[in-house]
Amino acid sequence: MNYKMIQDWTVETWEGFACRRGEVDGRACRLVLPKGLRADRRWAWRAEFFGAFANADVELVRRGYVLAYMDVQHHFGAPKAMRHFDAFYVFARQLGLHARTAMIGLSRGGLFIYNWALENHDKVACLYADAPVCDIRNWPCRPALAGTPEYIRCLEMYGLTEQALKDKYRPPIERANELARAGIPVIHVCGGADEVVHVEHNSIPLLCNYMQGGGNCRLIVKPDCGHHPHGLEDPTEIVEFIDHAFDGWAEC
Repeated sequence: MNYKMIQDWTVETWEGFACRRGEVDGRACRLVLPKGLRADRRWAWRAEFFGAFANADVELVRRGYVLAYMDVQHHFGAPKAMRHFDAFYVFARQLGLHARTAMIGLSRGGLFIYNWALENHDKVACLYADAPVCDIRNWPCRPALAGTPEYIRCLEMYGLTEQALKDKYRPPIERANELARAGIPVIHVCGGADEVVHVEHNSIPLLCNYMQGGGNCRLIVKPDCGHHPHGLEDPTEIVEFIDHAFDGWAEC
């Protein structure tokens, strides 16, 4: 790993690990460094809410993964955010990290990881989505939220009118079969009682489309859980899913 590229970044600690804080493409970023970097330089990329419900993130770092984060909050996974992500990926490769990354998307972070993966099949090892938003028409642009600041900002970020949202917008739900054909493994963890991001309007239709594309996915439903807490008390199943996904890709 090319540590010279981050030698001027601020040095902190996060969950007992070294953490570097700096900037890429005008956006604040963090890199959490394992105590022993894996020889194949695997990394996981948290799309939103750094440090929230992060026991899977911590376990990945403990296993030798680099944990990465770029702050593109309030972008809703829109094209502008994807261009920032493109720049961060180039930076990660210059650091010497693996050619593929495991993407972690909690809640609205689902929009980020799915939109970027759909543009970058060859750069993604797997997707871990947790109570993910999979269609902006479910949140924040559903009719009941019309006129709210997030509804208005989301349309602006996507460059959509309300009519174009109805007629032209294609959410990740409709395109998930593309990821299946690309062989990208997917795991979702959802609350069965989630009233904020309904599993039946987001994860279930996306995963059905994914399976129609020939892919194998995993859905873990916590029956009595709402939108929070995210993740699993024991993250082993999530982390081993990510480990196994990387095992299926040759090191680049």
